[in-house]
Amino acid sequence: MNDSRSSFAGMIPMVTKNIIIINVLVWLAQVILIRRGIDLSDYFGLYYFESEGFRFWQPITYMFLHDPNSFMHVFSNMFAVFMFGRTLEQIWGSKRFLGFYFITGLGAAITQMLVVYLRVQAVKQGMADEAISQVYTHGYQLLHENMNFTNMAQGSLNLLMNTVTIGASGAVFGILLAFGMLFPNAELFIIPFPFPIKAKWFVMGYGAIELFFGISNFSGDNVAHFAHLGGMIFGIFAILYWKKKDRGYGRYY
Repeated sequence: MNDSRSSFAGMIPMVTKNIIIINVLVWLAQVILIRRGIDLSDYFGLYYFESEGFRFWQPITYMFLHDPNSFMHVFSNMFAVFMFGRTLEQIWGSKRFLGFYFITGLGAAITQMLVVYLRVQAVKQGMADEAISQVYTHGYQLLHENMNFTNMAQGSLNLLMNTVTIGASGAVFGILLAFGMLFPNAELFIIPFPFPIKAKWFVMGYGAIELFFGISNFSGDNVAHFAHLGGMIFGIFAILYWKKKDRGYGRYY
């Protein structure tokens, strides 16, 4: 029995395994601490850079947090890391895979910040300076007291500025993108489809769906769709850069 477990653990490369372990442990800590009135998202989740809650470390730490009220949030992300990340790590090696994980996760954070910035500027148009100042001064605390401004524009601006982003999804979308680029014709069985889908079509379709929901905001699901796209975009840049670099060294994956 012990030999079997050791063999299974040995199937998971080091970085992939540690990413999963860290994310699960942090999620368990979130579950325990939030019952004691301590929300780790307040300190390590990603806030907009003009928010009172923003800290410089958050563009990195946010990707190790998940919804403490949803096991499926952390499970689905870590399952994707397990399914696709281990293959990438075996091909690239641990150092490059770890770098890719952080590049795409950070890229997702940057993209999220940029999109929120553009939306904040759009909402500010037509608002009085005093109304904007009230959001900057009192908005963060209001949301933490489960309240918001009754004025629609102020309320929208407050939600944009002071809503926290958490999750490894940006890096996970980068991993999915990389798998689709490296193994475009690999056939994947995706629930609920009863037939296999080639990885390239799956990734392109998923990206198109995220773009649609991000632009239209139709779903109203509080999902950072543009962060997902950011992870994919930064993933493309990283892969293309490495391909060019590897050609120079006479090796190619």
